[in-house]
Amino acid sequence: MAVTYTDTEISRLLVEEKPLPADWQQQFRRNPKRGHDERELSVAGGEGNRFRIIFRKSQSNLLDFSVILGVEVPLSNRLFRLRRYNGKSHEHTNQIEGDSFYDFHIHMATERYQLLGGREPREDAYAEVTDRYSDASGALAYMLLEDAGFTFAGPQTAMFFLPLEV
Repeated sequence: MAVTYTDTEISRLLVEEKPLPADWQQQFRRNPKRGHDERELSVAGGEGNRFRIIFRKSQSNLLDFSVILGVEVPLSNRLFRLRRYNGKSHEHTNQIEGDSFYDFHIHMATERYQLLGGREPREDAYAEVTDRYSDASGALAYMLLEDAGFTFAGPQTAMFFLPLEV
């Protein structure tokens, strides 16, 4: 598989300013699916890139969730996953390193994993254990406040009232 983004480009995409509108919570559309609830929001970046936040949470297991930050690849219909913040609901193994763990973890897009290829290449297949969150709302807050260049038109504290529960 060819590299879509180098590690340097991935870093630039992560720090690119991503302004959230004052009413972003209302725009975070709910889309119930079989077995889980999903929400999605598109955001225009300050350098012209289009980003998407996807929030998935199991209806039966509070520790089974993903908060995904992707960038829309220009001239394609592909979403390139920059980060994926997962719950403690499954074991993960980093294929190249061979290490496994069962914990909260953050997937990160890398050049190395893009080059790995395979039937279903996953640019964000590499992951690291984290203690920065312990639930789905905390993972979303960490991504928005600390990890991905988001800025807020309204008060940041308003994000904690996002109706993520169904």
